[in-house]
Amino acid sequence: MDQIMNKVGSYWFSQKANKEIGSIGDDINSLSTSIQGGTSWLVNKIKGKMQKPLPDLLKDYDLAVGIFPRDATNYEFNEETGKLTVFIPEICEVGYKDSSVLRFNTTVTGYLEKGKLADIEGMKTKVMIWVKVTCITSDGPKLNFTAGMKKTRKREAYEVLRDGVNVDKF
Repeated sequence: MDQIMNKVGSYWFSQKANKEIGSIGDDINSLSTSIQGGTSWLVNKIKGKMQKPLPDLLKDYDLAVGIFPRDATNYEFNEETGKLTVFIPEICEVGYKDSSVLRFNTTVTGYLEKGKLADIEGMKTKVMIWVKVTCITSDGPKLNFTAGMKKTRKREAYEVLRDGVNVDKF
C-alpha cells in the first residue's frame, strides 16, 4: 500500500510541477501587459524584443525627435494597432526654441502613424490658456498641432531633446 501511495504522490507532484513550470511563460506575457514604466523594457528583453529609443521611433514615423521631454525614455508601442503610451517620471512642462510650451502628464497616449500622432491624451499647450493637444502632424518643415484649433509651428524647434521643468499639476 505504501508503494502505491508513493507512486500516486510522486505522479501528482510531477504533474503539479509541470503545470507550474508551464505557466511561467504565461506569467511573463501577462506581466508585460500589466507593468507600466521602468520595468517593461526588462520584460520585453526577456521575451526577446529590444525596444528602440523613443526619439528613434519618432524619427522612423517622420515626427520631430524632441516632442517629448528628454526623460521620457520608457514607452510601449503596439505596432499592430499603432497605440503609443509614453511614460514620463513627473508632470512637467517643456519650453521649445520657438517659445511654445507643452505640458505633459505622467502618461501620454496616442495613435502613431507615418507623420502623425493622433487621439492624444495627456498633453497640453498654452494658447492664452492651457488647451489639450489632440493631434500632431508633420508637414515637411512644419509641425501642425491641433489643440482646440490648429496651430502650425516650425519643426526645427522640436528637433532637439529638452529637459522638462516640474510643475504642480497637469
